[in-house]
Amino acid sequence: MASLVTCVVSSLSFCVCSASASLLHACCGNDKPSTVAPSATSGRKRSVVLLLLSVALSLAFQYGVGPAILQSSSSPINVAEFVTNAWTDGCTQFSYDIDLQESCVGNMGVFRVGFATIVFFTLAGVGSWCKPTMNREAWPAKYVLYFLLVAAMSFVPNDPLFSKVYLNQARIGGVLFIFLQQVIIVDCAHNWNDSWVAKANKADAEELGAGKKWLGAILCSCAILFIGSFVGIVLMFVGFSECRTNMGFIASTLCLCVLVTVTQLLGEEGSLLSSASVSAWAVYLLYNAVTKNPNEVCNPMLGQSGGLSIALGLIITLMSLGWTGWSYTAEARLTPSHAATSDTTEAASETEKETFGKRKVVGVVTGETESTGNEDDYVRAQESQDENEAEDAKHGGLSTSWRLNAILVVVTCWTSMILTRWGDISTDGSVANPSVGSVAMWMIMTSQWLALLLYTWTLAAPKLFPERDFT
Repeated sequence: MASLVTCVVSSLSFCVCSASASLLHACCGNDKPSTVAPSATSGRKRSVVLLLLSVALSLAFQYGVGPAILQSSSSPINVAEFVTNAWTDGCTQFSYDIDLQESCVGNMGVFRVGFATIVFFTLAGVGSWCKPTMNREAWPAKYVLYFLLVAAMSFVPNDPLFSKVYLNQARIGGVLFIFLQQVIIVDCAHNWNDSWVAKANKADAEELGAGKKWLGAILCSCAILFIGSFVGIVLMFVGFSECRTNMGFIASTLCLCVLVTVTQLLGEEGSLLSSASVSAWAVYLLYNAVTKNPNEVCNPMLGQSGGLSIALGLIITLMSLGWTGWSYTAEARLTPSHAATSDTTEAASETEKETFGKRKVVGVVTGETESTGNEDDYVRAQESQDENEAEDAKHGGLSTSWRLNAILVVVTCWTSMILTRWGDISTDGSVANPSVGSVAMWMIMTSQWLALLLYTWTLAAPKLFPERDFT
């Protein structure tokens, strides 16, 4: 009987271990065979999952581990004196205010996770530079390495690595990301209009008048964006106009949106859809800025820290930061020429398929061997093309596969700054809205002004320098 039980237990253990290994390999293993040449986005899903994990750990360290360690330092039973001293290093200057000291320790917890994440992505970038397939290999070991890095950072004192070195580095990376973000937003606004206009022209070329639906879609989108922007500004005038700072932000946003739209209408550059898109983005940034105002008089949403708001705040924070990491590591972001190349390749592929299809039908109808010969030629041509593409991708991977990690390093810097109000030691933020603070508010408004300035430059530059090509 005992041997039977042992046999059953052993069989069940083997099944459980095999299933666990298969699940682990499916979630964290290689995404493609090593024989397939890597692209610029190899390992993208697992990298963004790790970025999301770093955000969750940052919030846990900021609002859970940090305050717990600070409380343990004043209790008779100290968890680990060395760890406590490391976490409170440099924060004792705020001992006169326990809330400020807790904010300092919490920020240092975010910096610990952020620094470990940057080290991980930097090592991954170097590895993918040397070996292009590294981004999609050995992910179980990579996750273990990441957790070990985070655990090791818990024993490192705050000063100078986190409170000075990493803080300044993350601020520079965060500013760089904001600049890139505004450039991409303005570029997307132009590309959206160009894409729909091109589709309208193509439809008209195929059938006269068929492109009107695309032009109608452009006008409807413009109306929705402009109306939404106007309604948003009115609502913010009603709800966030109790102080001069917010009033200045709202009034400047309205004036600048009108200015860029009028500038676009008076010139030949740009389009109404791009102006509407940039205006809507500016209003969105305005809302983010006024809700980050630490003044309770100016911000009626401040202090809403109930259970529902905490849950919603955590979900929104994780989703927004996760989407940022996912969208800014897309193929089009890492390889700008990918879209054009894909379109050309797809068109060529369709042409080849049509040609091959015609040859095949001719051969079948006549009963000759032309089909076999053409089919063999087609297969050989396809094999040769696949080999050339794989070889090109293999060599190109040395210069593109590391870009994924470089983008994620910059996003991590920006994430650390968002969660810590750009390193500001204050009691304004909460787990429901961790980025509340005057520094965060001004950074968001600065990014809005930068976006509007960049868009205005795209409208004015061709007129100021007519001899230069800005296409």
